[in-house]
Amino acid sequence: MNLNTVSLKSPVPSLPYLRSSVSGLLLNPPVSSPNRSLWFSIFIGSNAGAFVSLSKHNHRRDSCCFCSSSSRNGYNGAVVKDIDIATLGNLCVDIVLGVPQLPPAAPEDRKSYMEQLSSCPPDKKFWEAGGNCNTAIAAARLGLHCAAIGHVGDEIYGQFLLDVLNTEGISMIGMNEDGDKGGSGASYETLLCWVLVDPMQRHGFCSPADFMKEPAFSWMTGLSGDVKMAIKQSKILFCNGYGFDDLSPTLIMAAIDYAVEAGTSIFFDPGPRGKSLSRGSPEERLALDKFLQQSDVLLLTADEAESLTGMDDPVIGGQTLLRQGARTKWVVVKMGSKGSIIITRSTIACAPAFKVNIVDTVGCGDSFVAAIAFGFIHKFPLVSTLTIANAVGAATAMGSGAGRNVATLDEVLKIMRAADINEDEKFWASLLRGKSDSVEINLLSKMPINGSSGVSTLVSLHKVVPELLPKLEPPPRLKDAVPS
Repeated sequence: MNLNTVSLKSPVPSLPYLRSSVSGLLLNPPVSSPNRSLWFSIFIGSNAGAFVSLSKHNHRRDSCCFCSSSSRNGYNGAVVKDIDIATLGNLCVDIVLGVPQLPPAAPEDRKSYMEQLSSCPPDKKFWEAGGNCNTAIAAARLGLHCAAIGHVGDEIYGQFLLDVLNTEGISMIGMNEDGDKGGSGASYETLLCWVLVDPMQRHGFCSPADFMKEPAFSWMTGLSGDVKMAIKQSKILFCNGYGFDDLSPTLIMAAIDYAVEAGTSIFFDPGPRGKSLSRGSPEERLALDKFLQQSDVLLLTADEAESLTGMDDPVIGGQTLLRQGARTKWVVVKMGSKGSIIITRSTIACAPAFKVNIVDTVGCGDSFVAAIAFGFIHKFPLVSTLTIANAVGAATAMGSGAGRNVATLDEVLKIMRAADINEDEKFWASLLRGKSDSVEINLLSKMPINGSSGVSTLVSLHKVVPELLPKLEPPPRLKDAVPS
């Protein structure tokens, strides 16, 4: 196990402290998006059924027209895809608490610790939306129409999550099967993730669901009519590896198949779970392989790409995944403070990260996904898409925590206007050397005009930003009519 930990640059304010006699730590390998319900780990900052109204959302800008048609499974003719991005599963409530020490390593001690945590709900001011809510909220703040597909319980935590999503203008589609409108017991309750912060500002994550042998919602065996409709009406269905912690591989594969049939693009971010899924049960391995085959866009960190391909070069690893995928159009590699890359069959697009004061990288990867989806939907140039995604990730890193603390549009625009990127010419020259023979390489640069480095075409940041700002800024509000 890695013993890497990091202290955040600013403390978590006004957290209540849970007094406990338990001792010890479990130090797990770092995770890229750690606010997940079924993982217990030490966070290291590597930078890396109810239906809520569809009509309430942030400023909605015109997007490309997406339609699909099919005569299978009972629907015919064109379907207007008026949901930009739908997330699948991994909806949870994060509860952020200050603790004298992080949870113990021994499973029995951890279970006792969890029972202590769960005995009485803490003050609501320490609750936050987590999991795929981060991606949905970030996307909604960019002006996309979002839906969250998943399960929330009929209790105080579920109502909180619904209220947050509704406030952010995000539709909620429950995953109860047709005819099964409710249930009781722990398996029907909203997933919780306790985000624990010690005096050193280290984060620990744990959940009562850590002790389940089956996925949290293993009682779900089929896609409901509401879920199928939401997938059919979505331009993008986003899934990540943590979805396997609450949904069965069989159900996930059914969603993949239905999305392909409905003409919905699939985005998949395996996260740290990719490695364990590749060594998991036959069903998990089959589902992972289906994702890698059928996804239109794969999103990974450099380490995750290496774990799936064995390639320590992120570009070669991305190209390997691209060749192996039957439908893959983009492989997006997140490289923390260095920046990010999009790899297609004909192009390698690269963008250095923006310079910001990092406070907390929780949720950065999730919000980054939202911006990639924004660029994909609007058919932006690849370098422009990465520029927005890096800015959204950087804006989230400047805040504390995820959920409602992910990047706002104003923060993203401010970072882009500052136009200060972390250029590292030696790094990019080394990474891209020898790769321009068969593909075009474009690299975002501070150069005042577009040019060439000999290895790649340099795309001027000062040209990209002015082109993007009008497409990101919300339309001006109409002034109230003054009666005559």
